[in-house]
Amino acid sequence: MTRNPKTAYLSLGSNLGDRAVQIEQAVKALASAGIIVRRRSALYETEPVGMRAQRWFLNCVLEVETELMPLALLRALKRIECQLGSRPAGELQPPARRLDIDILIYAGHVMRAPELTLPHPRLAERRFVLEPLRELAPDWRHPLTGLTPAEMLAGLSDHFAVRRWSGG
Repeated sequence: MTRNPKTAYLSLGSNLGDRAVQIEQAVKALASAGIIVRRRSALYETEPVGMRAQRWFLNCVLEVETELMPLALLRALKRIECQLGSRPAGELQPPARRLDIDILIYAGHVMRAPELTLPHPRLAERRFVLEPLRELAPDWRHPLTGLTPAEMLAGLSDHFAVRRWSGG
């Protein structure tokens, strides 16, 4: 069997419990699912989008290598979320999250399916994703818009705070 790994970028976020520990547990769980972490951004503390009464999130982006196809990767990530105590997001008000893992980019794939759209459909609107993505993949260009993470950041009108986390 020929090995054909693909590079993907994942966004991880947590705002419940020990947020940094939650993210570290997720990173470790990825290996057991056959997902190899190649690089990771710094942790960023980010203001909750659409839920101001909640605790701020810790977020990061991982560059991973996997032989899983996109939907299989999504299923593996959802299993990890469940194993680490997260529940599916609600319809009206997004809940606080012990752990949230999203596929941002999968190789050069553009995909639209009921359960998964690639690149992530809100990637260009989320400062908390674009800041760490710019750190890892500054030259990546969105396959539909041609924009880099820095160019997408420059076009954002939101004022949600995203700052590099120093621990604590």
